[in-house]
Amino acid sequence: MKTIRYELADGIATLTFDEPGSPVNTMCADWQRDLTEATEQVLRDKSGIRGIVLASAKSTYFAGADLKATMRLQASDAPAVFAEIEQTKKNFRTLETLGVPVVSCINGAALGGGWEVALVGHHRVAVDNPKIQLGLPEITLGLIPGATGITKMVRLLGLMGAQPYILESQLFTPRQALDLGLVHELVATDADLRPAALAWIAAHPTARHPWDEKDYRLPGGSPSSPKLAGMLSVAPAVLKQKTRGLYPAPEAALAAMVEGALVDYDTATRIESRYLAGLIVSPVAKAMINTFFFHMNAIKGGHSRPKDVPRFKPTKVGILGAGMMGAGIAYAQASKGIATVLKDVSLEQAEKGKAYSAKITQPRVDKGRMSPHDQQALLGRITATDRVDDLAGCELIIEAVYENRELKARVTQEAEPRLAPGGFFASNTSTLPIGGLAQASRDPAKFIGIHFFSPVDKMKLVEIIRGRQTSDETVARAYDYVQVLGKLPIVVNDSRGFYTSRTFGTYVMEGAAMLGEGIPAPVIENAAVQAGMPVGPLAVLDETALSLSVHVLDQTRADFAAEGRTYLASPGELLVERMVRELQRPGRAGGGGFYDYPEGGRKHLWPQLKPLFERADVAWDLTTIQDRLLYRQAVETARCLAEDVLTTVHDGNIGSIFGIGFPAWTGGALQFIYGMGIERFQSRCAELARRHGAGFELDATTLDALRRHQPVW
Repeated sequence: MKTIRYELADGIATLTFDEPGSPVNTMCADWQRDLTEATEQVLRDKSGIRGIVLASAKSTYFAGADLKATMRLQASDAPAVFAEIEQTKKNFRTLETLGVPVVSCINGAALGGGWEVALVGHHRVAVDNPKIQLGLPEITLGLIPGATGITKMVRLLGLMGAQPYILESQLFTPRQALDLGLVHELVATDADLRPAALAWIAAHPTARHPWDEKDYRLPGGSPSSPKLAGMLSVAPAVLKQKTRGLYPAPEAALAAMVEGALVDYDTATRIESRYLAGLIVSPVAKAMINTFFFHMNAIKGGHSRPKDVPRFKPTKVGILGAGMMGAGIAYAQASKGIATVLKDVSLEQAEKGKAYSAKITQPRVDKGRMSPHDQQALLGRITATDRVDDLAGCELIIEAVYENRELKARVTQEAEPRLAPGGFFASNTSTLPIGGLAQASRDPAKFIGIHFFSPVDKMKLVEIIRGRQTSDETVARAYDYVQVLGKLPIVVNDSRGFYTSRTFGTYVMEGAAMLGEGIPAPVIENAAVQAGMPVGPLAVLDETALSLSVHVLDQTRADFAAEGRTYLASPGELLVERMVRELQRPGRAGGGGFYDYPEGGRKHLWPQLKPLFERADVAWDLTTIQDRLLYRQAVETARCLAEDVLTTVHDGNIGSIFGIGFPAWTGGALQFIYGMGIERFQSRCAELARRHGAGFELDATTLDALRRHQPVW
């Protein structure tokens, strides 16, 4: 056997999982074959076995499915996948019903299939380490726990009790598992696991799972009980409201939970297998595995970080501008233990920015989730000031002032001399090219863009923008700084709007253009949400301020004019300009834009949009509207890849989902293309370009870039 070591000594059969050449154990093809062989060996040795121990030779217990193999599956592989899952379950069931006690020794993380392996044990003993994660995260990858996870968790916790751990993929520590009854014993160290297992085996010469006992009853009642029947009758509708019908995994999981609870154990596990076999070969599962596992790991593993640069851990960071962004960055830093100098033109403004951290932490204090002492310690790490000299010794200074090139140049030149030796300077600009801003710097090699998203405390993405002269060391240090904040860094090259703002602009402006064409505003907004976007394009424009879009348009026109060129505004940009300058609708902060915001009431679309823009003679269909909104963003992302603004697919996919809200079911803007195939994407884009303009055109360079970066599994 390649992945399992089988040993029989003193009546104890030990199966040690140890996949060669891998830092973790997975349910790879070799492991599946080895498990069958090990189970057959157990049956042959049955008369001499009084207990079985399931252990790991890795620092973690078991990592779950072999996801690279999953990415290679085709729809036609579903029957074979079903057979493989059923064989694994047959092996589990053989070990569980042998009549001897089985103990799982959990020395580290056991996630997904790993937790299902742990659940084979009648007794589960784990190391008491709060850093160890246990549970079933499959839903986040477009899958379901299909190797007995659903069936066993429902039988252990009941339908309602299991819901957070299956449908919401909530993970838990060993101590939390002990409280739930999912783990039975905790030990201090790895070395204590085997003695504890042997002691339990000695004290329990026979063992069965609860559901194999004759008097077993499902915790909380069966689906047919009056208490649960009412809730379950509306559960699919509630779930549909959350998924919008775009994510099949939660719906399949709920079905497997309820259907499995109505039948015997073996039938329940077979139901589970059928749902998993269908999901695992689906485009949505592949898209989500690709991005939320492989690409997320690439981001966290620093694949876009320049190599051979020592790790940087900031201790003192300055922020220029205590407005919404500056205040949010100050909180993010202080909450991670970084001494923060928050400077504004007046002490009053700086203190107001600091007060944001008090406002955001107070609800946690009120609910007992944060102690008053910890809150004060956090606030104590923020120094509000109007004195530039207080920035002295900062290893990094970030300007977060208004989007005006002259203002940014002035504060850069004022603050840079206060940097600590070797320190670097960053701009939080969302649109202005870093190369232009770096002209104000005394050392462009140590000047970089660090673009946070609003609200900073909730948005996990940070876009790092490398200027033409920015050094590798500066990029690496910015990457480390973002990771210290617990956020997701992507690295892009300099251009107007970089990646996220540029691509996000195509979404909102395509929505505005459709309004200008006469398509009803409610149709545009609802079509976007139904496609998986978090908010409609008109609502987003209101929140970010139509006046800001016009300001950016003015700046772009001025920049083009300075270069002797003329900027041709898009139909969407011209409509937004009309909204602000002619119709006096600057956005939510200015009293209203595409929406009205009645005091004490719910926002609603501005009634004048209908007579001003809607046309009864304009034909539209939902699919085309949704395609225009999604394809326009995907085309712009592909162009960014071709222009070297994006240099990796993982930065594009993670950036599109976490930065601009591209639907997660697609796996991101580039996976949206690769998932359907470049040729099919090209064909639909050509059709959209003929009907709706050059924004959907794909030139040969862009198509070549897509082919060069296409992932191969």
